[in-house]
Amino acid sequence: MAFNAALRIAARLMVVIAMMPFAFVGASQAQDYPTRPIRIIVPTQPGGMSDILSRLYAQKLAERTGATVVVENKTGANGVLAADYVAKSAPDGYTIYLGFQGTQSVLQHLDPKLPYDPAKDFAPVVLLASNPSILAVHPSFPARTVKEFVEVVKANPGKFNYASTGNGTGTHLAFAEFVARAGLKMEHVPYKGGPEAIQSVIAGQTCCIMNQVQTVIPHWKAGRVRLLGVTTKQRVQAISEIPTLAEAGVPGFESYTWFGLFGPKGLDAEIVGKVNAAVRSALETPSVQKRLVELGNTPRWESPEQFRQTVKSDREKWARVVKEVGATID
Repeated sequence: MAFNAALRIAARLMVVIAMMPFAFVGASQAQDYPTRPIRIIVPTQPGGMSDILSRLYAQKLAERTGATVVVENKTGANGVLAADYVAKSAPDGYTIYLGFQGTQSVLQHLDPKLPYDPAKDFAPVVLLASNPSILAVHPSFPARTVKEFVEVVKANPGKFNYASTGNGTGTHLAFAEFVARAGLKMEHVPYKGGPEAIQSVIAGQTCCIMNQVQTVIPHWKAGRVRLLGVTTKQRVQAISEIPTLAEAGVPGFESYTWFGLFGPKGLDAEIVGKVNAAVRSALETPSVQKRLVELGNTPRWESPEQFRQTVKSDREKWARVVKEVGATID
């Protein structure tokens, strides 16, 4: 009996010893990282906010790590193709995903057949920035403040239509939440993207939209729309004269889009820490902060665990909103 027990212990020790070289290889890879090009996978076309941020930080990551950092756009299915690609990639730190609210917090509540699990298939690395939306109306709309907007719409239930960039998108859900909180009755008109949606407001086909600041500001400066309120708790530095919706008549309202970097699940914590630290270093430079503000973003940094909690609470919020407003996806 004692002899058999000794054999079992010896066998287990041999397995442990046999696995030790692999453990040292993994540790060495993390310590040496990066030794080859890093790809940042972006779920949108060139020119969008995800793409702009990815290229801004790709340059800074390259400067701080000495590696070549390449941005690769994989578009389709509202970001699902890119997210799924990264979720199924090797967790070695050389394939990173620039995820955002839609792919990581919202879509799972709209699409039961999502091919990845946002909560389990990714390693949150670092938050890059948050981007508010703004309530914009056609210049002829008979309201110049949020309070007046609410009064006008309440006096005309069902008369006014609001535009969005598509069913289940951030522009749709943010406005739907606003409508619910303010006790309004409005019709939703989904479009296939940002240009079509904002053009519908400019043309007077819809009365209003809640869209990202950097998309709306050029039309505001040209006099094609009027701005009533931003969706974050604090005013936006680039347009500080515009109040928040919360201070202008809808207490407690807050909605914004965030952007961050993710790796596949199983990504080594040391690699996560290296990328997080490089982003933090970049974010502390005046040139990066200036560029983010110019784009209407709020510069933000969080540790990997803080970012994980941010995504978790955001996911829970949008689960409630989707259920409350009955949102569906195209």
